[in-house]
Parts: sequence; C-alpha cells; structure tokens
Amino acid sequence: MRKIRVIILSFLSLNVFAQNTNDKIKSFETNLNSWDTSKTKKSSLKERMALYNANAVSIAVIKDYKVEWIKAYGYADVSENRMATPQTLFQAASISKSINSLGILKLVQDGKLGLDTDINTYLTDWKFPYNEALSKGKKISIANLLNHTAGLSVGGFGGYERGKKLPTTIEILNGVSPSNSNAVRSVFEPGLKFQYSGGGTLITQLILENMTGERYEDYMMKNILIPLGMNESSFNQPPLENKAKLLATGYNANGTEVKGKYHIYPEKAPAGLWTNPTDLAKYIIETQLSLAGKSNKILSKEMSAKRVENNLGVFLNDFKGTKYFGHSGGNEGFVCHYVGSLEGGNGVVVMTNGRNIGLINEIVNSIASLNHWKNYPLEPQKESIALTIRKECEKNIDKGIELYKRLKKSNRADYNFSSENELNDLGYEFLRDGNVESAIKIFALNIKEFPTSVNVYDSRGEAYFSKKEYLLSKKDYQKVLELDPANQNAKEMLLKIEKETIK
Repeated sequence: MRKIRVIILSFLSLNVFAQNTNDKIKSFETNLNSWDTSKTKKSSLKERMALYNANAVSIAVIKDYKVEWIKAYGYADVSENRMATPQTLFQAASISKSINSLGILKLVQDGKLGLDTDINTYLTDWKFPYNEALSKGKKISIANLLNHTAGLSVGGFGGYERGKKLPTTIEILNGVSPSNSNAVRSVFEPGLKFQYSGGGTLITQLILENMTGERYEDYMMKNILIPLGMNESSFNQPPLENKAKLLATGYNANGTEVKGKYHIYPEKAPAGLWTNPTDLAKYIIETQLSLAGKSNKILSKEMSAKRVENNLGVFLNDFKGTKYFGHSGGNEGFVCHYVGSLEGGNGVVVMTNGRNIGLINEIVNSIASLNHWKNYPLEPQKESIALTIRKECEKNIDKGIELYKRLKKSNRADYNFSSENELNDLGYEFLRDGNVESAIKIFALNIKEFPTSVNVYDSRGEAYFSKKEYLLSKKDYQKVLELDPANQNAKEMLLKIEKETIK
C-alpha cells in the first residue's frame, strides 16, 4: 500500500512540474516582455519575430543542470516552406570560439601546449610576423589569443558565397587573394588591453592542426563534439552533404535571403560551427558540471575554472556576486547567443536565421525572468528607433530621417536614441543592399548624433569608398585617426585609397 502511495505522489509531482513548464512556455510565447514593467502592450513572440525579421528562432532552456524545454518557431527556409525544428542546424558564428577553446585547452591539459608560451613555438606551416615597434618585444601567447588580449587586427569575417574559391588558413592570415579580409597583424603590444580579434582565434586553428597533424574539423569532432554528445554539430566547411536538409537558410536584416542561402567560413575556429540549441545546451551543462567537479568529459574542474575566470573563449559577467558565462555570434544571415550560470545550473541558448540581436536579448531576459535567475539584470528596454523608421526609410530615405527627428522630439523616452549602433546597423542594411546613397544619409545622421564616435566616421568612409568617392572617404578616415591615432583599419583604408587614386 505504501509503494502505491509513493507512485501516486510521484506522478502528481511530475504532473505539477509539467503544468508549470507548460505555463511558462505559454507565457513566453504570448507575452514575451512580461518582465519589462515599462511596457503596457503585450507582445507575442510571433509579433516580435516579425518586427525583427527573424524567420526562425530555436531555443533550449536549462534549469537545475538539465534541459527544461526545447522548441523551434518559424521557418528554416521560407522559399522551401520548410519549418524550423529543434534539429535544425544554424551557424553558431562566434559561439564557435567557445567550443574551439575546449579543443585548445584540452591540448594544454594534455601537456601538448603551454598557455603562456610564444605561439611561434607551435606554428610550423607559418610564423606570426612580429612587429617589434608595435609589440615592444612582447610575445603573443595562446592565452592572449583565446581572451583577445593579443593586440591583433581583424575582428570578424564575412565568409564566402557558395561556389566561390576558398582561401587557405595561411592566405587568410596574410590577407592575400582569394581572402576577403585584411592580414592578421599586431595593432598594439600583447597583454595591454582587450581587443576582439577573430583573426587571433584563427591562429589557434592553425596551431591545433600543426600540433595534432589532423584537420581541424576532424580533431574537434573526435575529441570535443562526440564526447560532449553534440552529435549533430560539425565544423566542416562547406557543411557535410548529409546535413543539407537540416541547414537553416540565412536572412539579411531586411528579411531577404542570403545569396546562396548561407556563406562558407574556412575560418572554422572563430566562425565555422554548424549546430543547434540542443547540442549547445549539452556543452553548457558539461561546463557547469565540470566547474562543480561532477564531470570531466573534456576538461578538469581546475581547467574549466581557469577557462571561465580568464575569459578563455567565453565572457564572464558578475551581476552583484552571481556569475554567468556566455558568448554571442553573428554571421551573414545568422545571429545567436548563449548564457549559463556558474552556480545553480541555469541557462539558455537562442539561435536565429536573422540579423538582429535585439530579439535574442528579449528572449534571454524572458527566460531569466520566468526561471528567476538570481541577480540577472532585467532592465526595461526602449523600442528600437532603427526598426521603427526602417520601413519609412525603405520607401523614402528623407521621410524616414524626418520621422527619426520627429520621434526624437516628441517621443524621446520611448525609443533607443542613445546607441550609435541603431543607425549604424540600419546604414549597413542599405549598404549591403547596394543602396549606397541611403546608407550615406543614415551614416551622416549618425555622425551628427554621435560626432565624437570613431565608428560612425569609419562607416561613412566605407560607404564613400564603395561609391568610389575617394576624397570624401579619405576625409572620414582621417577623422577616424584624429579621434583614434592607433586605428589600424583607418590606416589600411587610407593606403587603399592612395592606391586607387594613383591608378
């Protein structure tokens, strides 16, 4: 009789748990921003996806060191009428760096690499060309590469259209054809300060191959992905043919399909992982359990602690004594983010085939609120001014700018006018679509709004360069150097302009 009672009680407790989870999912779907007390209008997930031009969203929620729920919404490919499922694979973009760091640190843990050793000790196919004037005699370490303190150029990569010739790793590092990015070189001395560099992470890719004698994707599959149970994930670029029906198609910020459906990234370590939230949740949980000394599928407790505390492939945030690790990513047509707590076993992974991080921020905050994450900052968010004026700008750029000015005058408190990224991102939407005149007008407005920002002049300079208005481009890049004398991109662009004007 006692046994029957225990079974009944267990069944009831499971039923209550299921109802609680279902209630949370319903709240999440019908009132995404319920946590934001500044908003009076209820907005569904579907409505916010439409606002942000996100065709698909895939989510995995972690609670008490276990996956609480997984769901996918929308379309993996609109033209094919192919719905997103939890199995749909997305480009992880810079989240690749987190998984890459596991591969590198496993080699450190196995005694095959030293975290603080000069990287040229391990590079055999290519040597990093130190600039003694810039590096001041200091050597770059693997730790510097992983936590972006190596003082290197090239923040990120644009990828390559399918069918285009792909450069080798060394061609990318040297910035020579067919590479579409600048050479990875020193900008300032190692260890001086943080500067995000996907180029630095690419060097770790070459180090791994040189030290193991294996292809990067093969080593990572065998030693990292399979042990973690990330069986659907892969660093293969191009992606494996047997995964074709699982791949999400990328979409630009305005909702148009990326040419060729997605780009190829030979920069595998910094940007090349194809995965889904289900697999990434396994990585987060393993990290959390390793930190607690309860698992060591890849790294020991000590190495996991060193990894997180020193931002080696992750970014650690401390919110009033409660720590969370995470990473964001954005490739052509994709944007994603994950976050996990160091204690308590909470987390979330969000992957989309859109290009706006705003929706992801709303989703993460919603999950944090529903699951009562300790000390996680849930600050009210103003509506995006760029998204608000975008449709008007697409119809008539001058009327769109007038709407911006009118809303700033009459509804300043309701919209985000404080971030230069609002207009900057909108300008790049037009630039990518070939509407250079509209891009220049948006960038000019941004310069007026943020006259001391380096980035706004850099953006307009790029637009003028694409239009072959080299004198105006030169003027903007000279302004960049006036504001930031060490800006490497401006120096390189001025050299390009000089070459173009000599022709």
